[in-house]
Amino acid sequence: MLFDVIEHYDAAWNELTAEGAGFAVTEIDVRGNPMRVFANAIPTMRSIWEIAQLHGDKPYIVFEDERFTYAEIDASVRALAQLLRDGHGVGSGDRVAIAMRNYPEWVVAYWATVAIGAAVVGMNAWWTSQEMAYGLKDSSPKVLIADDERIERVLPHLDELRATNSLHLISVRSDRDLPLDASRWSDVVDPTQAPAGLPAADIDPDDDATIFYTSGTTGFPKGAQLTHRGSVHNVMNIAFMSTASTLAEQKAVAAGVLPAPESSGGDAAQAMPAVVMAPTPLFHVTANNCLLQPTTLVGGAVVFMHKWDAARALELIERERVTNFSGVPTMSREMLLHPDWETRDISSVKGMGGGGAAVQPDLVDKIDKSLKGGAPTTGYGLTETHGIVTANSAKLYTDKPASCGRVVPTLEARLEDEAGNVLEPGPDVLGELCVRGAVVIKGYLNRPDATADSIRDGWFHTGDIARIDEDGFVFIVDRAKDMVIRGGENVYCSEVESAIYEHPAVAEAAVFGMPDDRLGENVAAAVVLRPAASLTEQELADFLTGRIAKFKIPARVWFREEQLPRNANGKFMKRELRQELTGD
Repeated sequence: MLFDVIEHYDAAWNELTAEGAGFAVTEIDVRGNPMRVFANAIPTMRSIWEIAQLHGDKPYIVFEDERFTYAEIDASVRALAQLLRDGHGVGSGDRVAIAMRNYPEWVVAYWATVAIGAAVVGMNAWWTSQEMAYGLKDSSPKVLIADDERIERVLPHLDELRATNSLHLISVRSDRDLPLDASRWSDVVDPTQAPAGLPAADIDPDDDATIFYTSGTTGFPKGAQLTHRGSVHNVMNIAFMSTASTLAEQKAVAAGVLPAPESSGGDAAQAMPAVVMAPTPLFHVTANNCLLQPTTLVGGAVVFMHKWDAARALELIERERVTNFSGVPTMSREMLLHPDWETRDISSVKGMGGGGAAVQPDLVDKIDKSLKGGAPTTGYGLTETHGIVTANSAKLYTDKPASCGRVVPTLEARLEDEAGNVLEPGPDVLGELCVRGAVVIKGYLNRPDATADSIRDGWFHTGDIARIDEDGFVFIVDRAKDMVIRGGENVYCSEVESAIYEHPAVAEAAVFGMPDDRLGENVAAAVVLRPAASLTEQELADFLTGRIAKFKIPARVWFREEQLPRNANGKFMKRELRQELTGD
């Protein structure tokens, strides 16, 4: 049966990408390299917001008990865009940093910034004071828009940051005392006084739209430069993969390969508007690029929470008639296991899943059996690809639950061995997954060496070990990069090791991931102390607090008397160490 579904998937794919079709693919030169692009792609993210303005009084943003229409958000976008341009001189090539929870103001600030040709610097809201100072110094924004928690962390470094670059602060939902030249959002963003239209802007498709920081193996975060072209193509890739999957199943039903889906409300159900719950932070491509942006384009609503809570999520799904839930896998698992799952009306949900970490096959099966009229979904991607590289859903996903799906049509994909040789795909062939296309980032801000190391002749080296089967479906097997994915957050082991090594009692330290039922992985460490030194797990945690973000601090530490195991090159053998200590 799977072969027959794949056959119809191939037919749908070819039909949608054929010359003259809505998703027709062509190849052009982008920054000196051949790139696959959609022939009908709109040029910039400003264009997406201009389309969104047509949605008028449709519901757009729900934050807990607050509700806003497209028209209401648009008025605030126009007001802020004018303030940024006329009040602070922000224009093409400049940057505006956003540091806050998933407040509605985040959405307003994003669209206002990209609409005038400036780039949004998405600050990790979990960063410590020192980490935030690093990000602001590295990106040099003209304006920082931040909520109360983030302002508290920035204020100690504000004078230092302003010594080299002007930085205006706009506070959001904060009553604390501010520098005299700072502004409060409620005082300066007045939608009733917004101009009739957006300020004029000259934007090239390859201009930066967003700077998202991703942890680096050197211990310092790297600012990935996401372009307008890449962001637009990610939105279109998402639309394509959803359309192709739906069309394939329709073809399979018409051919008698699959049974017709059970009716769940007739035409009214089919006309149900998209209502997407985005429980992950907007400073990641998952929520911003893969949920907010495509939902905005089609006029759907996006539901945000103050913080993740499974019971509250189920309550909001029922209240808002959420059609799609997309978070890290642990969130889906927590909802399925929550007692309210059986009492809340979640019949509106048509798709449930997400990405940010591997989805265990058992979870795919649980979602499939638990959703009435819905199906599991997943995607694999990276900050460096503006969002998705692959996607898998519905029947294709349940038949291949270990696969993250096919590569999107605007990416070429190949496997390379450790020497950089291109491998011929096969069921038992493993190699580093490399991709090339319009959604690959321009590079890393201020990091030409890191850019050259990761992007070679336009090919981005993902650092993930994969295999590709005969149907073109990708299976991520392992990570070449030394990284732990904790509940969807990337934790690079070298960064944590560097912080641990700052403690004078530590002689050796190796950080690795250990299995965690709730988070997928958690951070663990093996530590060897200097002779006659003493250190407890709690003392180490206290020492690391403030040096690195809380989620990066090891949840388990093993203290060893013998030297950590090494290979012939002197590198710690983490795989063997992890197996010895955790049994994994």
